[in-house]
Amino acid sequence: MTSLAGKSVLLIVGGGIAAYKVHELVRLLKTRGAGVRIILTKAAEQFVTPLSLASLSGERVYTSLFSLTDEVEMGHIQLSRAADLLVVAPATADLMAKMANGLADDLASTALLATDKPVLIAPAMNVRMWRHPATQRNVDILRRDGINIVGPNDGEMACGEFGPGRMAEPGEIVSSIIAMLTPRAQPLVGKKVVITAGPTREPIDPVRYISNHSSGKQGYALARAAMELGAETILISGPVSLPIPPGVQMMPVETAREMLETCESEMPADIAIFTAAVADWRVAVDSPEKLKKAGGAPPSLTLTENPDILATISRSANRPQIVVGFAAETEHVTEHAAQKLKSKGCDLIIANDVSKETGVFGGDRNTVHLVSATGVEDWPSMSKDEVAGKLMERLAHMLAPQHKVPK
Repeated sequence: MTSLAGKSVLLIVGGGIAAYKVHELVRLLKTRGAGVRIILTKAAEQFVTPLSLASLSGERVYTSLFSLTDEVEMGHIQLSRAADLLVVAPATADLMAKMANGLADDLASTALLATDKPVLIAPAMNVRMWRHPATQRNVDILRRDGINIVGPNDGEMACGEFGPGRMAEPGEIVSSIIAMLTPRAQPLVGKKVVITAGPTREPIDPVRYISNHSSGKQGYALARAAMELGAETILISGPVSLPIPPGVQMMPVETAREMLETCESEMPADIAIFTAAVADWRVAVDSPEKLKKAGGAPPSLTLTENPDILATISRSANRPQIVVGFAAETEHVTEHAAQKLKSKGCDLIIANDVSKETGVFGGDRNTVHLVSATGVEDWPSMSKDEVAGKLMERLAHMLAPQHKVPK
């Protein structure tokens, strides 16, 4: 896990429902050793409290531009100067408009105008507000001013609408902070990493398909982590509602057969990681027309087995040096993963419990078990970005010339 020890972040929290995510953001930054000071806008205090954030950060939380105690020493100037990086999360439409137009009428906007340090913003707002021409003009201005932007993501809003506007997840924001603050060693420079992610969709007819609940979050987190380590990163993704990680080459697919064909076209590679939840079966012959009810009787579907992508690549002539599979199980997790390791011919299986009560499918956390020829290694519950970072660093070590992958 990349350390941020000795780094100082000034976190400016805007007033939006996404403000609840900053508790996890502060926790992740503190876990990495960063110092975190926090400014809350007046609107943000309607969603989170100074006390809760002070407890997590171990620092006083600042709220007022007109505090006599703070401003005797020009507090808004000192706060921005003492930080290595300013992070605005959530960055509301109002805050972004103030930044783009140089307004400074509260502590947050004044600190932003007074800083000469790098700034990262994580926009969050209703999809219509995000798409409004005024907001997009402000985004263009901020980018030209050198402001770094992470997100927003596509997804369902608190207001019930769907589209771009969800704040980036805390792990994504931390990844951006790390990239901005740490001249990181990149052991995978010159290496090629291929990652599959998300579900596949196997058509029944033009409007129906067989699929599963995979969100693709773990695979996309791995792609970000591989990029951070310097790899040429190819992400072969089924249909998901996630932003493409910057710098990653994304290749969209729908079916298992398309995913296999795309994987084969991207070989050879140094590392291949198969996180995609590939449908085991497809309809033998999908209907060219929408199936209709026939007297209330359901249609009879004949299923046939899909190609085994992990086993095919593991046994191919262009086999990557390291092949990693994922085993999503609901019972006997490590036992089934150990069997899969032997039958597929890969080097590692990352096993996890995807029972409904775990919240892994669609969630932001994961508890995994690394199954190899030498045994099982249990990892504690972590965010999916933390799992990705730790796993990619492990694979980079395994790829080093002095390390021999056990078979």
